[in-house]
Amino acid sequence: MRGRNLKFKIKNLQSASGYTLLELIITLTVLAILIMGTIPLAQNSVKRQKEVRLRETLRDIRNAIDEFKRDTLGSCPQGALRSGNPAGGGQTFGSGSIPADPRSRVVIDDCTIFDSENLDRYPPTLETLVEGVKVRARGVSGALESNGAFDGKNATELSEEKEIIKVYLREMPVDPMTGESDWQLRSSYQTGDAESWDDINVFDVRSSSEEEALNGEKYSDW
Repeated sequence: MRGRNLKFKIKNLQSASGYTLLELIITLTVLAILIMGTIPLAQNSVKRQKEVRLRETLRDIRNAIDEFKRDTLGSCPQGALRSGNPAGGGQTFGSGSIPADPRSRVVIDDCTIFDSENLDRYPPTLETLVEGVKVRARGVSGALESNGAFDGKNATELSEEKEIIKVYLREMPVDPMTGESDWQLRSSYQTGDAESWDDINVFDVRSSSEEEALNGEKYSDW
C-alpha cells in the first residue's frame, strides 16, 4: 500500500514539474518558424500599400499635366507675351483653328512662363503645377456654367478684377518608394529611355526608385 502511494506521489511530482527541456525547444522552434513565415507577408503588405500610393500619385501628377496642357489651348500664340484673346474658344493659326477641350473652363493668361523651346506648352517645371499660373475665363461670351468661380462675369469684367491663379497640384508630390520628391522628369521632346531631363517642359514623370515591384517590373517603368 505504501509502495503504491509512493509511485502515485512520484507521478504527481513529475507532472507538476512542467515541460521538459526537449518540449520547450520544440515549442520555441515551432513559434520561430511561424514568426519567420509571417514577416515576409507583413513586408509584402507594406510594399503593396506603397505601390498603390505610387500609382495614385503618378495618376494625379499626369492628370495635372494634361489639365495644364488643355488650359494652354487658345492662349500664348508663338512669340506673344500675353494671350491675344484669352476668352476665345480656340487659337487660330492661318486658316485653321484649334478648338478648346470642353473640359477646360479657363485659359492660361501668362505667356512669360513659356520660352521659345517649349513649343508644346507643357508645364515648364513640376513646381509650376503647385505654385499655379494666371488664368482667365474661357468662352466666346466669357460666361461660364453656373457652378463655377466666374458665374455671370464676362471677359471684360474679369480683366478689371484681381488676377486669378489656378493651382493644379495642392502640394509637391512625394514618391512613396523613395520618400522624396525626386521624380524622373521627361519632356515632350524626349523618348521614354532618356537618362536625364532636358529642362524644356514636363511631359511625364516616373519614380526614381530602381527597385522591383511585386509583379517583377521596375517602379521607374511605371
